[in-house]
Amino acid sequence: MKDYIVKSTAFDGKVRAYALVATDMVNEAVRRQGTWPTASAALGRTMMASSMMGMMLKGEEKLTVKVEGGGPIGSIVADSNAKGETRGYVTNPQVHFELNDNGKLDVARAVGTDGPLSVVKDLGMREPFTGSIPIVSGEIGDDFTYYFANSEQTPSSVGVGVLVNPDNTIKAAGGFILQLMPGADDEVISEIEKRLSSIPPISKLVDLGMPPEEILYSVLGEEAVTILETSPIEFKCKCSKERIAKAIISLGQPEIEAMIEEDGGAETVCHFCNEAYQFSVEDLAELKEQAV
Repeated sequence: MKDYIVKSTAFDGKVRAYALVATDMVNEAVRRQGTWPTASAALGRTMMASSMMGMMLKGEEKLTVKVEGGGPIGSIVADSNAKGETRGYVTNPQVHFELNDNGKLDVARAVGTDGPLSVVKDLGMREPFTGSIPIVSGEIGDDFTYYFANSEQTPSSVGVGVLVNPDNTIKAAGGFILQLMPGADDEVISEIEKRLSSIPPISKLVDLGMPPEEILYSVLGEEAVTILETSPIEFKCKCSKERIAKAIISLGQPEIEAMIEEDGGAETVCHFCNEAYQFSVEDLAELKEQAV
């Protein structure tokens, strides 16, 4: 199944809902980062929540999510936009533990709860919108639920899950976000709570072959859901040699001269995609001239 995301409403507009299947997107991030299973789950969950939040944006708007719980995984960073393009990385990708008491990957232990989850949205205004909440569980889904309720004042339920194969590749990855709109009554809330308490883990639904539409039908009821839009999603990095060159130019002539004299060239590696970019002495000499 190809990766894509679905945007919908439910219960006559009283609920806004998103669901995605992102197995390939997460697998590409895991491959590039070389993450171990627990780190893979934490990274994948963060990227999928970010992707769904990206689909709440418009045009050229974009956002950056940072999860900084103080755990051994370090920081998790994910960028996403309204075009379905997402990238992400973790500070320490080789983190893995035994399964927790529930028989699941111990993401909370890897992430930690001593720090914030923050979201910075570039909406094309003079100043970006920034929201931040203390991490409450480290499980990622619960933390995004808390973020929406407290930073954006939107009661929500966020479910994200990742299944990892024995060879560390991703078997299944998917998620959903449900948001209550003004006018949502107790009957709607009770129906959603009842369904959420009875469905299997979201990653299991994806592993069973459920597309995003059927995931929404499972959590909301098929008769209640109105599909508005479907969009492809993918891992996509914005780095390039040209962008790195501009960054080097911004360092100024003395710094570039030091790269030439002391290092005989330069290499930089993108945090997100792990692509390495080489700059020879000749390359640096050209950039030095542009740094006047």
